Order: sequence, then structure tokens, then C-alpha cells
Amino acid sequence: MSTAYKIPQSVLVVIHTLDRQVLLIERADAPGFWQSVTGSKDRADEPYAQTAAREVAEETGIDAHAPGHTLSDWALENMYEIYPQWRHRYAPGVIRNTERVFGLCVPRTQPVRLSPREHRDQVWLPWREAADRCFSPSNAEAILHLPHWLPTAR
Repeated sequence: MSTAYKIPQSVLVVIHTLDRQVLLIERADAPGFWQSVTGSKDRADEPYAQTAAREVAEETGIDAHAPGHTLSDWALENMYEIYPQWRHRYAPGVIRNTERVFGLCVPRTQPVRLSPREHRDQVWLPWREAADRCFSPSNAEAILHLPHWLPTAR
């Protein structure tokens, strides 16, 4: 049985191609708020990689473990203050969240299946444009790390 409150441990998954196209999705409850896939653990002991794969599937319909897809833990963590409008989702007194950053490399841009209650639109953009469009500074920073995670020989 899951808790009534969100766990203040989450993932951020930058979905991208080898040629640095990045998927952004627009939140349904905050028009103009563009982001990568994000989501909280379902259980405190849920591994971050499992959370990442689950959230990607739920929010985009993309299978993180499909042939040709590579889910990578970027070993980056962001700690940030939870925006006041979303604090009611957490236990009383919880104001900070720890976010683990992952990348999901897919072979090419592809259509996604959005969850209409969570997201209203999607777009694939070159990585720098994607970083500029993100509402969240930690999301933009994660996208700017993308070249570090790509093979150098192409």
C-alpha cells in the first residue's frame, strides 16, 4: 500500500538522441512549464533506475529497456526547495526534494503517448534550445550536461 504523501526523492530523465535532440513535455497543470520526465519514488526502497523507467513509461509511453534504448544514471543529484504550490502533496514540514538525474538515449525522435492528466504537449528540440525552454534551472543544467554523456567518436 502506498503512502498518501509523495516521497521527497525523485528522478529527472533527459530523453535524447545521439544527435542531441531532447524531448520536453509541457505540464497540464502549469501551461508554459516545459520539462523532462520527472517523478517521485513509489516506495522509499524503490531503486532510482526503476523509478526512472516507470516514469518514462507512464509519462511518454517509451520503454526505457527497449532494444536500442540506453538508460544511464548520470550520478548527479539536485536538492531543491519544493515549489509552494506543490508542497501539499508531501507530508507536513517537507519542503525539500532530492532528485537523481538519468539520461535515456533513444535511436531517433519518436512520437510519445502523453498522459493527458499530467501533460498537454511535447516537442523534440536541439539540446541548447531545450535547456533554454525549461522552467526548472536544475532541468536546464541537466540538459547542458548532455554532451558529457555522449560517445565522443561519431
